[in-house]
Amino acid sequence: MDSENWRPSLLYLAFLLAILHLTQNFLPHFFLGNETVRIKKNPNLPLRFASDGTFKILQVADMHFGSGGLTRCRDVLPSEFEFCSDLNTTRFLKRIIQAENPDFIAFTGDNIFGSSAPDAAESLFRAFGPVMESGLPWAAVLGNHDQESTMNREELMSLISLMDYSVSQINPSDDDPTKGGLITTKIDGFGNYDLRVYGAPGSMLANSTVLNLFFLDSGDRAVYQGIRTYGWIKESQLHWLRRVSQEFQGQNEDSLHSADGISTIKPPALAFFHIPIPEIPQLFYKEIVGQFQEGVACSRVNSGVLQTFVSMGDVKAVFIGHDHTNDFCGNLDGIWFCYGGGFGYHGYGKAGWPRRARIIQAELEKGKNSWMGVQRILTWKRLDDEKLSKIDEQILWQVR
Repeated sequence: MDSENWRPSLLYLAFLLAILHLTQNFLPHFFLGNETVRIKKNPNLPLRFASDGTFKILQVADMHFGSGGLTRCRDVLPSEFEFCSDLNTTRFLKRIIQAENPDFIAFTGDNIFGSSAPDAAESLFRAFGPVMESGLPWAAVLGNHDQESTMNREELMSLISLMDYSVSQINPSDDDPTKGGLITTKIDGFGNYDLRVYGAPGSMLANSTVLNLFFLDSGDRAVYQGIRTYGWIKESQLHWLRRVSQEFQGQNEDSLHSADGISTIKPPALAFFHIPIPEIPQLFYKEIVGQFQEGVACSRVNSGVLQTFVSMGDVKAVFIGHDHTNDFCGNLDGIWFCYGGGFGYHGYGKAGWPRRARIIQAELEKGKNSWMGVQRILTWKRLDDEKLSKIDEQILWQVR
């Protein structure tokens, strides 16, 4: 081969070496000094409905994870106690993910039990391990026990937001070009954010938000008028919520106009937080679906959360935790409030009453040629028994 034919080959070889060198910089790990830095794995975004017109959410309430196999179970049958630990919680989470195959997982607080978690970060990684292994998008808020270990609430939400496939946020940001781009909104707590779910792929609403998910920090404990009580959602959070809801509805009213035969119904929203609001005890005297087995441990402060949701008009259902042996749904002023039921084995429960999880499924309306907006929202629960029994299926909301 003459020298002229070698030149293209050498150039091609140099090109390949350059590509290999560049791709090394984009691998999941890179080196900084003597340490390896790991890059977060992100889910496929944006969140969107499946091609069959459904979006399924798994709610996990009160895992109360400690330190793994050494952390014993509470309130189980004597025959179960000897070999029962946090690993039972892990096994349940893996089983329910495999059985229900959700599109999204929402953890509604007390994810770890601080007093039983010598290392908060290690406990978080163990608690959320199964969902990170699944590769599914997930989000979390904090309860009243998460911060009782080695990390404060801001540090906990910061770490959770950086975990694989998490779409959690520390707090909302505003895109304000007059102030140099993104700025953090001044708001009480850590873990206030909204996530938008887009229409089914290939549909008329594939690029539009058809469901909104609000996450709120309900706090831990506080002193009010000299009396110790549980935390509550503050006015700064409600102000942010109202503003986001107004922007969200305004944008979607434009995108959902009846041109092209698309429905003009405002997209519904769901809310997730830990501590129940003070109106929940009223449901003891009303018709509910599920069991009301313990007193409601809410704040002494009524900050107007229910009135805010009613005035917003888009929140159709709220999902809470905190009271482990309550697993009911009840309606207050047209809005459903649903407990997840205790999920974790290190949290208190009731011997012989299986741990459980709640499933929420939103379903789109089938148009003439395309999926449209949300038509109805269903919920049911799964028990951690031999058959993962499905109970208490009900419709929470539907287009009339």
